[in-house]
Amino acid sequence: MKFLSFVMFLAILFLNIFTETHAQDNAKQVIPAASIKNIKGEKVNSSTITNEGKPILLNFWATWCKPCIQELSNLSSVYDDWKEATGVKIVAVSVDDVRNSAKVAPFVNGKRWEYEVYLDENGDLKRAMNVNNVPHSFLIDGNGKVVWQHNSYAPGDEEKLYEVIKQVAAGQEVTGH
Repeated sequence: MKFLSFVMFLAILFLNIFTETHAQDNAKQVIPAASIKNIKGEKVNSSTITNEGKPILLNFWATWCKPCIQELSNLSSVYDDWKEATGVKIVAVSVDDVRNSAKVAPFVNGKRWEYEVYLDENGDLKRAMNVNNVPHSFLIDGNGKVVWQHNSYAPGDEEKLYEVIKQVAAGQEVTGH
């Protein structure tokens, strides 16, 4: 009987440790740690990207990608309104490689995009988030958890995206998208 009690004790202990570890893993920031650069060329750890408990739209793009440019340009025209209404922060991550990365800052400045823009020249963040094609967007809730993602772009997608952002900003579960 003592042996059975001891086995039960170990099973409960193991279950508690596993559950606690699993819960801690889920609570971690979802944007993985990768070395990227800001638009000025300074190294940044991607895991430090935050928005004070409000949603983040993390958008992977490239200067050579016409749908990417169209999407980010259309988002630019509504960004101030979205930010005011929901607190969302748009973060654009260029996947242009080292040869093309020098074009990113002048390109962004010419478009007058007001987003935080980062360079993922080596593709480290892109690989860590399993991005195969651009544009690829991730919506991250205030707890740092990816709650929605979308690959590609067609005009009008931003309207659907805004509905999802409003749900996330209100603390609702993402449904129907």
